[in-house]
Amino acid sequence: MSRVLVVEDSSTQALQIQFLLEDSGIEVEIARNGVEGLEAIGRTRPDVVLTDLDMPEMNGLELVEASRRQFPKVPIILMTAMGSEEIAAQALQKGAASYVPKKNLARDIVKTLRTVLDMAHADQHQDRVIECLTGTEFHFRIDNDATLIPLLIGHLREHIGRMRFCDETELIRVNVALNEALYNALYHGNLEVNSDLRQEDERAFYELAERRCRQSPYRDRRVEMVVKVDRTEAAYVVRDQGPGFDPSKLPNPTDPANLDRIGGRGLLLIRTFMDEVSHNRKGNEITMIKRRRTC
Repeated sequence: MSRVLVVEDSSTQALQIQFLLEDSGIEVEIARNGVEGLEAIGRTRPDVVLTDLDMPEMNGLELVEASRRQFPKVPIILMTAMGSEEIAAQALQKGAASYVPKKNLARDIVKTLRTVLDMAHADQHQDRVIECLTGTEFHFRIDNDATLIPLLIGHLREHIGRMRFCDETELIRVNVALNEALYNALYHGNLEVNSDLRQEDERAFYELAERRCRQSPYRDRRVEMVVKVDRTEAAYVVRDQGPGFDPSKLPNPTDPANLDRIGGRGLLLIRTFMDEVSHNRKGNEITMIKRRRTC
């Protein structure tokens, strides 16, 4: 059973979150502020930390910074409220693995936790370094099957993560960004399902995607991914076979008006966790660069 530490100063909010997670089979521990949270991380080493941002004694940003220094293998997910956009962006820059707007907790929290937990556990037993590996290259072409995405990311983590570009938390953040890019290519690129529909009705979004997987021309499209890694950087190129879009019209993901939107959330995570991000002119290809650094 996965263990999650919830750091939340509101007892009512903490209880609500505990019910949501335990109902999904997740073991929960509660801490009332960042100081208690940091102590709990050191004592119990949870699989993931879910923290509020605005708390007394030590806020969520300070907890991210302290935990990153002391416990770099423990990923942290933020819970953001209206008005906390700036500090949330700072926390992502400092090392948080993802975030969930508080108004969408019931809808998104379990799914976000599962994604981060999958990324964290994928390399749990792969701690030995392949010292002789100086570079590698992968080419993939996958069907419009979302179940292949975590398998692909797990494969990349197993073979590339050992080159130790940075610590475990940073590797999880890279995989979260790849997850967002691949899902975007599948759903928005190949299947042409607009993220606005998911914002309004998530069930309708996935029902339309499922229908299009059986319809022409969507069913014949594939997602292509090229990965090139050496000792200095990793370059990830994800390409769909859809009609593309105008990249100049992408919304600014750091705009507070877009932070709560599903589409804006994915782009923010990609741009925050990767060192360089660009789209081709057609808008059906994204290139993401992660450079090696000493942490």
